[in-house]
Amino acid sequence: MQVIEDETSRLIAWSEELRRVHERLRQALRLTRRAFDGGGDVHSASRELLLYCHGFCVALDEHHRAEDRTLFPAIEAANPQLAPVLRALQQDHSMIAHLLSGLREATDGGAAPGVLAGHVEGVAAIMESHFRYEERSLLAVLDTLELHALTAEALGSI
Repeated sequence: MQVIEDETSRLIAWSEELRRVHERLRQALRLTRRAFDGGGDVHSASRELLLYCHGFCVALDEHHRAEDRTLFPAIEAANPQLAPVLRALQQDHSMIAHLLSGLREATDGGAAPGVLAGHVEGVAAIMESHFRYEERSLLAVLDTLELHALTAEALGSI
């Protein structure tokens, strides 16, 4: 008898999934930064930046919304003592959303590459600090979390 397991019925190592999502978001940020280093035609670089910045912003925002909606409530239900950590992470999500909004406004408004680079670096600094804190605080808990959900529901679709 062949058993076909889907994503919701298999045992998901949520800590590994979180690491993978974080690495993909870090890669998206690296690609966005590389678009600034392209030099050459400013209008061509601006079009690339617009694409990379929008894609990165959407992916990061979606990741945080999925965590707030699905992953964090499951963690808190299983580990109520982590409520303060989860609230701090949600505050980070709110701050990052505000920074992403500023980046989107700058890209939509045709801001100069230097202005856009400043926005990206601000997001990058907070994002990396947030990811490291989240990984330090939650990876061990995620190793034992029983959550029956699609990865995209809990961590976003990136």
